[in-house]
Amino acid sequence: MFKKAPFVSYFRNFIFGVEDSLVSTVGLLSGVAIAGVAKETIFLTGIVLIFVEAFSMAAGSFLSESTAEEYESGSNKVERSSFISGAVMFFSYFLSGLIPLAPYLAWPVSKALPSSIALSVAALFLLGIVGAKVTKTSVSKNTLRMVAIGGTAIAIGIATGSIVSFY
Repeated sequence: MFKKAPFVSYFRNFIFGVEDSLVSTVGLLSGVAIAGVAKETIFLTGIVLIFVEAFSMAAGSFLSESTAEEYESGSNKVERSSFISGAVMFFSYFLSGLIPLAPYLAWPVSKALPSSIALSVAALFLLGIVGAKVTKTSVSKNTLRMVAIGGTAIAIGIATGSIVSFY
């Protein structure tokens, strides 16, 4: 069994990776799709975002976790848990990013856009349930918070894409 501190770090990175990936990927794809960009460009944009952000988020997780561990221990020795936290972030971000992207592989943009949004909101809802169950907190509060934040990001992406597409 994990010690509590590393498990908390891994869980935090999992929640952060999944939530950030769903929100940023669906927000970007929605904005680009609303702007009337070709399906192939939307897919390429999504793939680039997922790879770059998964690595960036993993690197950020590793750096922040190792810096905090160095501060806490007073040592320059990087713990194994920093690497694991980075890996958790990478895989949670990468795999979750495929959820809003997948509909653009299967359908035309007109059908993929609402499907991408619906799948992402459903995944955020599930993430809220998982987070609440693990932390033994309110399921309704946790799911509402996840869906509200994700919905706001989607709205921002759509609004930005709509405004910029007029130029």
